[in-house]
Amino acid sequence: MLLAIKNRVDSELNRFVLDLDSLYSVNKLSPLLFKSIKEFILRKGKRLRPTLLVIGYLGFSSKIAPNLYRTAISLELLHDFMLVHDDIIDKSATRRGKPSMHEAFNRYLKGNNNRKFSGEDLAIVAGDVIYAMAVHAFLAIKENLYRKELALKKFSEAAFYTGGGEFLELLCGLKSIERMSKEDIYKIYDLKTANYTFASPLSIGAILAGASKKQVDIIFNYGLYLGRAFQIKDDIIGMFETEKEIGKSTLTDLQESKKTLLIWYTYEYSDNKSKKTIKRIFSKNKVTKADLAKIRNIIIKSKALDYTKREVDLLRKKAEVLIKSSLIKPDYRNTLTAYSKNILDL
Repeated sequence: MLLAIKNRVDSELNRFVLDLDSLYSVNKLSPLLFKSIKEFILRKGKRLRPTLLVIGYLGFSSKIAPNLYRTAISLELLHDFMLVHDDIIDKSATRRGKPSMHEAFNRYLKGNNNRKFSGEDLAIVAGDVIYAMAVHAFLAIKENLYRKELALKKFSEAAFYTGGGEFLELLCGLKSIERMSKEDIYKIYDLKTANYTFASPLSIGAILAGASKKQVDIIFNYGLYLGRAFQIKDDIIGMFETEKEIGKSTLTDLQESKKTLLIWYTYEYSDNKSKKTIKRIFSKNKVTKADLAKIRNIIIKSKALDYTKREVDLLRKKAEVLIKSSLIKPDYRNTLTAYSKNILDL
């Protein structure tokens, strides 16, 4: 079931790219903009968000509404818009194993000494264009207009809270690690990741299908638990996997002084010498691979890796309890349970 949904999502993304020129005349407007957007949105990815929207819809509906998959890919486009802006903020040169959009534009502009703008400037605008496309795609589904309006509100809330989470995370970069609490970190996780990655896609699908408010709330909270667990796993991967495996620099999170649950626990349960090392590295303007190796050793010594893995498992179990109380169709409940286990396994 999951593979079939993902394949249809991928097919719909390809159809969307073919429709770009007829919908917006993008190639006529700017071949560079058209080529850049097309290449970026067709890069290989999990297609997690559109897949969850479809599951949320079909789990509460007896039919497949026309243009369901075009609406589903709006969440992939929303994700791409956020990635473009995230890479600028993080100063990341790569995304999904290829140049980030601003890096690709900077390469295009290289040698033009008369310009008064950068690849980052062009990428901000391109990201905004992708967001406009996401809203357009969202409206494609042929469903009850009242439910579409409610779902669109949830879509806009997802964009709003994700931006708010990014804003808070950046400000937290100014705070010293000892001033951060577990609650602070989970607040950022909920806003920046859990809402738009799991909770909103599932609940948008359920709203469009006509699920009751109680059922929408259950599946939304289920998504929050999964999103928290997903972000913790992502933090672990970002700290311990290779650049090839994560598709971007392994120094990104450390360079941005991100206060993750992994880092919070490490600091809380380290000796004074290790705490000083963490604070010194987090205060550096430019971190190195040697710094990353030191942080990794301190994390392992503090048993933070074991703690965060247990936290992922606990959150997954809480999610499973919630989904069992949902009226979502059994096949789709089982699919969600299997899917969450697969993407959260460490």
